[in-house]
Amino acid sequence: MKAVDSNLLTLLKASNQFIVPIYQRVYSWQESECEQLWADILRAGTNHEIGAHFTGSIVYVAKRKGTNTSAEPDLIIDGQQRVTTVVLILAALVARLKTMPEESREPQDGFSPKKIRNRYLLNDDEEAERQFKLILSQNDKDALISLINGVVPSSDVNTRVASNYAYFQRKFENPNLDLSKVCMGLSKLVVVDVKLERGIDNPQLVFEAMNSTGKRLSQADLIRNYVLMDLPPKEQADLYSAYWRPMELEFAGADEHEFDRFVRHYLTIKTGEIPRLDDIYDGFKDHAAALMSRGESIESLVVDLRQFAKRYCAMALDKETDPRLQRAFKALDQIKADVVYPFLLEAYTDYELAILERDELLEIVEMVTSYVFRRAVCRIPTNSLNKTFAGFGAAVQKDMYIESVKAHFLGLTSYRSFPTDAEFRSALITTDLYNFRRRSYFLRRLENHGRKERVTIEDYTIEHILPQNEHLSQEWQEALGHEWQEVQRKYLHTLGNLTLTGYNSEYSDNSFVIKRDMEGGFKDSPLRLNKGLGQLETWNVAAIEKRAARLADDAVAIWQRPELPDGVISQFEQRHSDSVFSIEDHPNLLPPKRRDLFERFSAETQALDPGITRRFLRRYVAFKTENSVVDVVPQKARMLLSVNIPLEVLNDERGLAVDVSDKGHWGNGPTEVSLNEETDFKYVMGLVRQAFEFQMGEY
Repeated sequence: MKAVDSNLLTLLKASNQFIVPIYQRVYSWQESECEQLWADILRAGTNHEIGAHFTGSIVYVAKRKGTNTSAEPDLIIDGQQRVTTVVLILAALVARLKTMPEESREPQDGFSPKKIRNRYLLNDDEEAERQFKLILSQNDKDALISLINGVVPSSDVNTRVASNYAYFQRKFENPNLDLSKVCMGLSKLVVVDVKLERGIDNPQLVFEAMNSTGKRLSQADLIRNYVLMDLPPKEQADLYSAYWRPMELEFAGADEHEFDRFVRHYLTIKTGEIPRLDDIYDGFKDHAAALMSRGESIESLVVDLRQFAKRYCAMALDKETDPRLQRAFKALDQIKADVVYPFLLEAYTDYELAILERDELLEIVEMVTSYVFRRAVCRIPTNSLNKTFAGFGAAVQKDMYIESVKAHFLGLTSYRSFPTDAEFRSALITTDLYNFRRRSYFLRRLENHGRKERVTIEDYTIEHILPQNEHLSQEWQEALGHEWQEVQRKYLHTLGNLTLTGYNSEYSDNSFVIKRDMEGGFKDSPLRLNKGLGQLETWNVAAIEKRAARLADDAVAIWQRPELPDGVISQFEQRHSDSVFSIEDHPNLLPPKRRDLFERFSAETQALDPGITRRFLRRYVAFKTENSVVDVVPQKARMLLSVNIPLEVLNDERGLAVDVSDKGHWGNGPTEVSLNEETDFKYVMGLVRQAFEFQMGEY
């Protein structure tokens, strides 16, 4: 790698052609960045004391040695944004100079329209695309070529190239602008010229280092560059056009981080680990390296990624074509249940492979939705859901697919359990649903359940039948009784008192009878949620509780809990029962004092949460929820604890823990701690508790 200071215009002049590879992101500078560069150029051109203005670096892979006389291009891997912007300024300057009298067309030596074009924009003796000094990727390429040729790009092409060129055109239209100062400023632009040698330097490593400063690339940009950068140009083009570009189009219009979230789910499926959003690129590289070590190709990885992306977009981005599945996936989106996608992506894959029928997949999606929604209504913390669904697929037995999914749901305990009908009904009746984040989804499903002609609830607003006004009218006070204030406090935002209406302002704080009988009142309402209100004489505690019970029964029927015969559940429990190993297979745990210590440790660890199970294995004893918390490796002098928390995260003031992440060891944790009869038991349990909290996402 050679890095030297270089004049930017000299670099453009010397190169036959710079090409922005297809894997690079499109030209994306905004007007604010163009404005800053324009100001820098004018400042450098106006101030004679400024000998040069540094604008950053240009990193490119040079043409192969021995091809100095060929037209082989240099590939830009960093700096395309500023190079493109300078080329746009030069093209706009040419257009401006052409409108001026002949004698004024060279405001600075070397800056006539012909000289600018032939030195910095074109290779005059080449043809077709080879004549252009800079070739961009995708839609940007055609737009830039059109502008250099003096043609306005088509208006239906969405590219910053055209809009930024128009911005510079407006700058040049200023009658007070001194063009010689612009030319002088352009001639002072200096960059760090970083030339990489093909076959010697590693463009990907350099690219990553350059991305650590300036306008950072997204995880998607980094992954695209990683999979395409080292391939020969033709393979790059083929892989990009056949798989990567169609995948990008699937995500077009979505949130800019949607692709990152997808790759996170993809890696969770493939590796069994849930990467942090900031670590997705590193996780992807590790996954790719593992595949390459097994002899698989980058192409097979991209093909697999593309297939999973299509499934993800069907579920998460409303691209599903089957109407019933589409409605089910929309419900998932409405309750913001994105943590479920690792499991559902696996299920959708089995649907495509004809392992699952459409209706079976639909049943699974509805089960997942019910599980997440019931827990939300019951106000169960969600911080463990990502791990619950990350490992869910491992519990599926594909010869009894639906039954095994139901059995696994019903076997979840403690904080992971599937709320029962009684728990769900109780929460529905008593909880504050007005300030519930998923209330719109809830009321929409309640209103439309069983309807063929669906009601758009966005056309309505939420109505408190018993008003929110703390200064209730005399009629309301009499209807509610002498403890009306307590009744209002207790029932105001609950299910029984909430409904939908298009007449919210007309209802105001009027008495129940007025709301019932007025035009558009409860008697006239076509909404099922208002069923029965038109026949009531008053609105009081009994009416609120009766309506809440009826609607809660409807909700229990909509968001169902799976059911299985006891015999089937026990069958799956038997399949997943503890192995044939027992404490007797670990002689180092059998001496009385050691056994007492082990049983004490077991009891304390399982007391951290009812969801922690103990399982005897051949080499160690595992304590786990969805993931391992701690494993006990019995040794003669001690019990070696394999604690599943990175050492750098663990708060270990006494320094008892050891990092074994890069060493061979029994157990699943990256950290080891010794425990024997002389160890401070309480302190060690504090370390184990940290591992449990880390696995539950509380760190």
